[in-house]
Amino acid sequence: MRAPVIRSAAVVIAVAVVAVAGCSRQKTRPVAKGGVSLADSAEQVLFNMRSLLTDKGIQRGELFADSAYIFDDNTRIELRKVRATFNTALGTKDGTMSGDRGRYDLRQQVLEGFGHVVITTNDGKRLTSPHVRYTQSINEVSSDSAFTLVEPGRTVSGVGFRADPQLSRFQIIKAARGQGSFTLPGT
Repeated sequence: MRAPVIRSAAVVIAVAVVAVAGCSRQKTRPVAKGGVSLADSAEQVLFNMRSLLTDKGIQRGELFADSAYIFDDNTRIELRKVRATFNTALGTKDGTMSGDRGRYDLRQQVLEGFGHVVITTNDGKRLTSPHVRYTQSINEVSSDSAFTLVEPGRTVSGVGFRADPQLSRFQIIKAARGQGSFTLPGT
């Protein structure tokens, strides 16, 4: 009778050892992000944000972002996956700006795009730059970074520009180069 008791005890011990060993092994590690997140210090965090861009009662466009982090007494918004639409003075949509990141300053009414920033207009123009600033009060897009402007019949690149959001009034700051047909001023 002693042999079955010893065998039963051995089986119970073996099962317990296997169970404990199985519990101590993790097949996947939990995901942990290191570092500080904007959400840690933001006053508000918004997802799928949408806001109107207005100036003196005129809608100058709309602002969209996958996520928004609000700071400085609700006057500065840090944006991720940002997109904005531009409107004419009559309110007609005439272009868009998109970027990996963005910042909107409510006090100064300035929207900045960072990362791969692209402005497209309804008439086929496309501007790319790592940084673009849109100033609502004067309805101007500008940058002091490298840019490339592609439009039907020509390509222009340089460092720094000022333009209207439709990219029809365009001033290059320096290092301009391009190809295609151009009309020189005063000719």
